[in-house]
Amino acid sequence: MFSRILIANRGEIAVRIIRTARRLGIGTVAVYSDADADALHVAMADEAVHIGPPAAAESYLKASRIIRAAQETGVEAIHPGYGFLSENPDFVEAVERAGLVFIGPSAASIRAMGLKDAAKRLMEKAGVPVVPGYHGEAQDLVVLATKAREIGYPVLIKARAGGGGKGMRRVDHPDDFAEALAAARREAKSAFGDDHVLVEKYIARPRHIEVQVFGDAHGNVVHLFERDCSLQRRHQKVIEEAPAPGMTDAMRAAMTQAAVKAAKAIAYRGAGTVEFIADVSDGLKPDAFWFMEMNTRLQVEHPVTEMVTGLDLVEWQLRVASGEPLPLKQADIALSGHAFEARLYAEDPARGFLPAIGTLDHLHFAETAADGATLRIDAGVREGDAIAPFYDPMIAKIIVHGKDRGTALSALGAALRETEIAGSVTNAAFLARLTAHEGFAAGDVDTGLIERDLDALTTPAEMPRGARELAALVASGLIDRAASDDPWGALAGYSHFNAPAYPMSLGPAGETERFAIAIDGPERFTLSAGDSSVALRLRRDGRNLLLTGSGIFLQATAARTADGVTIFAGGTSRHFPVPNPLENAESEALPGERLTAPMPGLVKQVRVSPGDMVKKGQPLLVLEAMKMEHMIAAPHDGMVEEILAEGEQVREGTTLVRFAEEETVGA
Repeated sequence: MFSRILIANRGEIAVRIIRTARRLGIGTVAVYSDADADALHVAMADEAVHIGPPAAAESYLKASRIIRAAQETGVEAIHPGYGFLSENPDFVEAVERAGLVFIGPSAASIRAMGLKDAAKRLMEKAGVPVVPGYHGEAQDLVVLATKAREIGYPVLIKARAGGGGKGMRRVDHPDDFAEALAAARREAKSAFGDDHVLVEKYIARPRHIEVQVFGDAHGNVVHLFERDCSLQRRHQKVIEEAPAPGMTDAMRAAMTQAAVKAAKAIAYRGAGTVEFIADVSDGLKPDAFWFMEMNTRLQVEHPVTEMVTGLDLVEWQLRVASGEPLPLKQADIALSGHAFEARLYAEDPARGFLPAIGTLDHLHFAETAADGATLRIDAGVREGDAIAPFYDPMIAKIIVHGKDRGTALSALGAALRETEIAGSVTNAAFLARLTAHEGFAAGDVDTGLIERDLDALTTPAEMPRGARELAALVASGLIDRAASDDPWGALAGYSHFNAPAYPMSLGPAGETERFAIAIDGPERFTLSAGDSSVALRLRRDGRNLLLTGSGIFLQATAARTADGVTIFAGGTSRHFPVPNPLENAESEALPGERLTAPMPGLVKQVRVSPGDMVKKGQPLLVLEAMKMEHMIAAPHDGMVEEILAEGEQVREGTTLVRFAEEETVGA
């Protein structure tokens, strides 16, 4: 076994690897960019090495800097985590040339599965079923469009390199093929440095089921059962589970045998995942699934496999990389209970899942699971940490394990409803709604479930009555004063005839609501707004607050942030900004309507020029953020007065396009 390793990654996966290494008595070295100098993985490691500026291309993707850090700190091996350099065969070879061990598969195995087209041809030869499609080398538009017609619409354009939904486009009509192809190629080139694509038949009702495989250097390969990853949005996994709902013994045998066959075909070593797509139009059937790709690394969703098998996959990786045989044989690996993993992201579901940034002013997770289930939180952040625009905006993975699917799903929903995050918008409420979705609860899932019910799943819930009043009380700071045992503290600001009123304002500039708050006694307040006033009682039980009076009965918790108060109630949250009286509330008016950046990003492509007349819905520019492309379209007919240039790096709220005023257009 190794005595010291370097982790060439960041965030929750780096933290997760450190925890296993620490349990095994293995020393750890972390690497970090300028943006991660104060990150949790840096604090937890035995030693940390700075490797560059925030951009991943200048830090976590700089193989030479990572290898130099490994050599200078005297480690024996490098664990790549997932993402970044984890599936880069050139990096594997560079690590080995430096006399170090790469904790993962060989460069040859990665190359064999790294390009989807070549991998599918290899799988066909190995007798593994593959999705009908074109996996050839020709990349001309005419050739690909012709192949798409032969396959039959709808089709899926997919980057042959990488994964995560990047460089992927569904095309329903021949007229849309050229535009979709160009977008897929741009995104693939940006994410993977390779714009080569393949075209496949789009399965109308697909289930995404994958099998965890493990191999060693002694020729042994086993599977650790399957995971269902069908709950997706934009081809990105949202909630994963193991085992797959509705899985039959015959289907499991066929799928796991195919996965082991795929791994043996490339002499696979280490942790890997063979991904399949199944057509569930007529239920799960052993003859209706096909190979999609193989991820030659540890997967984000590996904890659900750990929960149902009781195994530590990172420990297995370390043992196999050090030359040991697999810890168990196939007959010794058992499946127990059911597990779910929900990916908690800084993103806004109501705005098309736009990635978000911010400082985690308040971070609270459930401490135990309901119904006797087991709860596990894999996080790479702490309260006070920032979500930067440079990397994937994952905050944590919430994982539960129960005796059966119903128990585990109920526990997951409860854990999500208890999750509290202030300082950044998140998908926590969206995830909680998913756990209560009738189809998902029944196990009737496919990759189109979220899209079909998107409005119901993403429309923000109404906060209960009293949330605004509670926010005003919390923001005022009067709660502690009213509850004080010090009579002078409770009477601060004493007025001879009437209780003094403390002014308080809530809301953004232009929508500010003003209150006056009076302390009437312990736990009692009068809150006035305009000509109306309400008498309220606020009781506290630990973190929980109970607000009653004037028809209000609200149980909630609250968190102060840098710019306001966030109220959490009934599994939903609402942020109430508190205006800064020292700042000018009214900003200078700007001529003409403008479109602003919905998130930090890079202006990747500009489609129009100043002076152009545009129609409503016409594409204006492409904004790249969090490695994904987002089309910015005209909200109405008009003339473009100004537009940013390609290559501009922008912050959220930066003006991207300004339209001419109507009088100017008509002049």
